[in-house]
Amino acid sequence: MKVVLLVGGKGVRLAGEDAPLPKALFSIGEQPLVYHIMRSFASYGLTDFVLTLGYRGEQIVDYFLHHAPFLQTDLRLRLGGDGDLPRVRRLAGPSQSWEVTLAHTGEEAPTGERLRRVRPYLEDGDRFIVTYGDGLADLDIRALIAFHEAHGKAGTVTVVRARSQFGHVSFGDGGIVDELIEKPPLPGWINGGFFVFDARIFDYLQPGDSLEADCLPRMVADGGLIARPHEGFWACMDTYKDGMMLTELWESGKAPWP
Repeated sequence: MKVVLLVGGKGVRLAGEDAPLPKALFSIGEQPLVYHIMRSFASYGLTDFVLTLGYRGEQIVDYFLHHAPFLQTDLRLRLGGDGDLPRVRRLAGPSQSWEVTLAHTGEEAPTGERLRRVRPYLEDGDRFIVTYGDGLADLDIRALIAFHEAHGKAGTVTVVRARSQFGHVSFGDGGIVDELIEKPPLPGWINGGFFVFDARIFDYLQPGDSLEADCLPRMVADGGLIARPHEGFWACMDTYKDGMMLTELWESGKAPWP
């Protein structure tokens, strides 16, 4: 099954309008966010990725060509011989084997249009996963896929509990504080950004669509979208503070994502 990563965004709230990097390349520890996301999927045996490049997409290409961890290996080069290109043999290194399609989908294209533009790379499979390039979770991906298959809808969306940015104070009539709750969960559910779709999603997508504002509401109106709640860890790297929190978890060895 293929995994589509929507990695075309700037990350305006993370680094401003002129961000030096695409959002997916901001680091958690020594590696960028996109690597952590892909590594999580790879832990479930899902290693066939399609990345929808947009803002500064050439930097993501450069990362995979020159900087990704699985490139850090010993090499043997055979040079020369009638102008032939060097022949490269890997001697040792990490055992990860990923297939990564880097698709330029336009700098300003909405998320739905980015998905439309990579459809040719999805034709060999009926079902596929879609996620954003800024979210991490301790999500059981195999359970998500099984849920999707069991319910037969065109799409499954993972929903999570949002948390307040502030602590909650409860007090009685006399002002005596009853309870302090640090950043409690908010009522209701939000889109957690981990989807499973089948090919029917393209019946709901039109040129120039946003996935969230256009395509998904059409699916909802048609009864084609089902929600799977996730009560575990979930985080979105939306601000500098989010990045610091995720980096602290990673560097302390307490990261809950695979």
